[in-house]
Amino acid sequence: MVLSIKTAVSRNAKILALFAIVCTAIVGLVHSFTKDRIIFQQQQDLLRNLNSIIAEDSYNNVIYQDCLILPGTALETASSQKVYRARNNDEPIAAAITTVAPDGYNGNIELLIAINVNGSVSGVRTLKHQETPGLGDKIEVRKSDWIKSFNTKRLANKNDSRWLVKKDGGMFDQFTGATITPRAVVKAVRSTVIYFNEHQDKLFNSASNCQNKDSVKETF
Repeated sequence: MVLSIKTAVSRNAKILALFAIVCTAIVGLVHSFTKDRIIFQQQQDLLRNLNSIIAEDSYNNVIYQDCLILPGTALETASSQKVYRARNNDEPIAAAITTVAPDGYNGNIELLIAINVNGSVSGVRTLKHQETPGLGDKIEVRKSDWIKSFNTKRLANKNDSRWLVKKDGGMFDQFTGATITPRAVVKAVRSTVIYFNEHQDKLFNSASNCQNKDSVKETF
């Protein structure tokens, strides 16, 4: 009786092990078959975002491959950020920089900010946030045109007092019942524009390194 129980347990263990191996193999095969498709879709999503803030006919390089990783210390974010560089016949046109506004009402607000070589903002898009629906989520372009208010804006200097929400004496609207969210976004965009203006040459002249994260150095 004891022997038969042991035999049954051993047989069941082998069946479970075989089942686990088969399942792992299936998952591996599915991942292998879908990996390229996922990467392609991610590239297309990125390209759509980039082309929504940098005119597609203004550049002729493969913008998502002309990419530079910035260490978190560059933009004072908790993680590294990316710069996508638009060029026309190798001449710099604009750069789209990812960054994070850490002081949103409900935490981090991830942004993509495009800046022309003349220092004017080409466009801004919100990539990810947790702001309150119906209030703070107006930073999304599908909910409101507010994020487009940055278009063509420039900084007169690092201390340009216009780059605040109107409640603080600046030129950007706040939302009714929600000032913290737009204030955080304005601050992040302003800081990114300042960084771009001060490091434009390095941003465009540094070698692409998004394919090799180990090459990121604290040079900015």
